[in-house]
Amino acid sequence: MTSRDSVKETIKVLLVDDHQLFREGLKRILNMEDDMEVIGECSDGVHVLEFCNETQPDVVLMDINMPEENGVEATEKLRELFPDIRVIILSIHDDESYVFETLRKGANGYLLKDMEAESLINAIRSVHQGHAFIHPKVTGKLIQQLRRMTFVNEAGAMNQKSVMEAGVKFVGGEDNPLTRREAEVLRLMAEGKSNKMIAEYLFISEKTVKNHVSSVLQKMEVDDRTQAVINAIKYGWVRL
Repeated sequence: MTSRDSVKETIKVLLVDDHQLFREGLKRILNMEDDMEVIGECSDGVHVLEFCNETQPDVVLMDINMPEENGVEATEKLRELFPDIRVIILSIHDDESYVFETLRKGANGYLLKDMEAESLINAIRSVHQGHAFIHPKVTGKLIQQLRRMTFVNEAGAMNQKSVMEAGVKFVGGEDNPLTRREAEVLRLMAEGKSNKMIAEYLFISEKTVKNHVSSVLQKMEVDDRTQAVINAIKYGWVRL
């Protein structure tokens, strides 16, 4: 069905969705892959913790809209009790506010239910390997929201006007390893500026910008700029 990556271990997946037919379809698709196995199913967010305790999945593929307890609430509890389990939200909503909220609660990925089977499988593999994955359809909206971010370091706001105009604030704290300059560079990265543009904006050399970018990626333990911004949301540094 898809070209298999060189993965030695089998990815154990738990399906959480209140529609049985949808779960059965996903189960058939995933079990066709020789590096994946659906080890359990759950129909609501209330019992997902019990299932995780019993089955110890690698990845939980969870619907965002479920009775009794939704996927956002279940994700927050799951991540607190089982921090090593990866959570991928599966939703029909492409609104960036849903993405922000699920990432803040600890989700590792956000997918839409209309995506192709091959893309879903690749997303599960990517998240299992430690990467964040967001459906391409909502990425554009997410970037627009990120561009309104204002980064505030514990040393103080960059300037009052930018804080007042911003729709999102980035707040530094004890768990924020970035310097004020690195946070500023990260803000400009989120706006889509190149190293050259950042250098011109900050009146520093392009080499210095590259050093700051490398430091940001290293401190945040990510491979690229997009993951750095996404992880800033997950770490709770972003306030909507």
